[in-house]
Amino acid sequence: MDPTRPRVQVAVVMEREAQPNRWEDWRFNVVEVVIDEGFGTDARVLRDDGKWRRSLHPGFVLELFRDEAEGYFLNLTSGSPVWFVMWRASEDDPPQAQPEAVSLSYNEAGRWLDAQERVDNVPLPADLVAWLQAYTDEHYRPEPKKRKRPASFLPPEKR
Repeated sequence: MDPTRPRVQVAVVMEREAQPNRWEDWRFNVVEVVIDEGFGTDARVLRDDGKWRRSLHPGFVLELFRDEAEGYFLNLTSGSPVWFVMWRASEDDPPQAQPEAVSLSYNEAGRWLDAQERVDNVPLPADLVAWLQAYTDEHYRPEPKKRKRPASFLPPEKR
């Protein structure tokens, strides 16, 4: 990892609900993403009453990359910036939800969705919005718009 690249260590809180309706045995949700304050490396159960189970999954490092600046810009200009969390359900009985990656890039989340991954989002706190905005302001340069000539003005072999 590049020591000069901005990064933050985070943990994901996942929730599992037993039999939320008659068609589902389990439902999973990303509850929040929090700054990892030395939670260690192992996932741990925060609460389990048989119906609801909350677990903390620490150890994710979120790094900002220049080539993802457009995705950060799209996230920031969406109206409500979010964390994107890609997760998978295990084959265990009962199943567990395991977060696999965390991002702030709208484009990266789109690539995960294109790959048929499960992606949820949760609101990004204001202090991290400011941090991401400063990075994006410094590194994002929109591509200049190019005028497209109407096809009627192009030679037939280029239409």
